[in-house]
Amino acid sequence: MIDRKYIVEGINESGTPDMKYYAFDWDDNIMTMPTQIILKDDTIKKVGMSTEDFAEYRTQIGKDPFEYEGHTIVGFAEDPFRYFGVKGDKQFVVDSMIAKTGPAWGDFVEAINNGSIFSIITARGHTPSILKEAVYNLIASNRGGINSKELIKNLKKYRDLTDEEKLSTKELINEYLDLCRFHPVSYGEGSATNPEEGKVKAMKDFIQYIKNVSEYISKKAYLKNKISNNFELPSIGFSDDDIRNVETIKSRFEDEPMLKTYSTTGGVKKLY
Repeated sequence: MIDRKYIVEGINESGTPDMKYYAFDWDDNIMTMPTQIILKDDTIKKVGMSTEDFAEYRTQIGKDPFEYEGHTIVGFAEDPFRYFGVKGDKQFVVDSMIAKTGPAWGDFVEAINNGSIFSIITARGHTPSILKEAVYNLIASNRGGINSKELIKNLKKYRDLTDEEKLSTKELINEYLDLCRFHPVSYGEGSATNPEEGKVKAMKDFIQYIKNVSEYISKKAYLKNKISNNFELPSIGFSDDDIRNVETIKSRFEDEPMLKTYSTTGGVKKLY
C-alpha cells in the first residue's frame, strides 16, 4: 500500500518513468569506509580489521586462530561492532563524507541523479535515519558525480507528470529520500556477524514495496492521460561485495525475475 501523497521516479528521455530501482550494500560497495571491527589477539591486544577484510575472515573468527597483520587473532574483542551501531551514528555521518568511493558508486550516482528509488541494505546497525542523513549530505555536497541540480530536474519532471504541488529544493530532496528505504539489518535484534537473513528480509520488503510503487505509477500516469500505459516491467539491481550475501540473495530470489544480483567482490562489479 502506497501511503505517500506522491511518488518520485526516474524519468527517461522520452518522459516515461524508467521503472529502474536499486538496492545497495554500503561498505566496500558504495563506499570504502575507515570504520573497523575490533578483534583480539592471543595477547588480548585489540586489533582493528577493515570491513573488506572482515568479509573474508568473518566465518573464521572465534573458531581457529589465524594470522592477520602480524597478530594471531583468537576472537572478537568486547563490543567488536561498537562503531557500526547507534554508538557510531555521528562518526558514520563524518566518515561517509571522507571515505573513498566503492565499485558500485557509479550506480549509486546514477540512481540519485535520475531520482530513482533505492534501498540501502547494510549489515551495519546505525539508526536508519542516520543513513538517510549521510545520503542527504552526499547530495547536498554534490559528492563524486552526484548532481543535485539534475536530481531536482528529474523530480520536477515527475511532479509535472502527475500534477503534484510544487516544493522547495530541500523539501523535494527530503521527500525523495523518505521514499527510499534504509535497512541497517543489525539495528535492533539483527546480527552483524551473520547478516544474510537480515538482508533477505530487507530485500523481500523492498521488492514488495517496489511492486506497489510501480503499480501506483502506472495507474497514476495512465489516469492523467499524459503518457501511454506501455511500461516496461520494473527491475531492481542489487550489489554487495560480500560473496556470501550475494550467493544468499541470488539463491533465495532465483524465481524473482525483476531482481538482478551483482557481486563487487575485489572491487569489480560483475553480474552474478
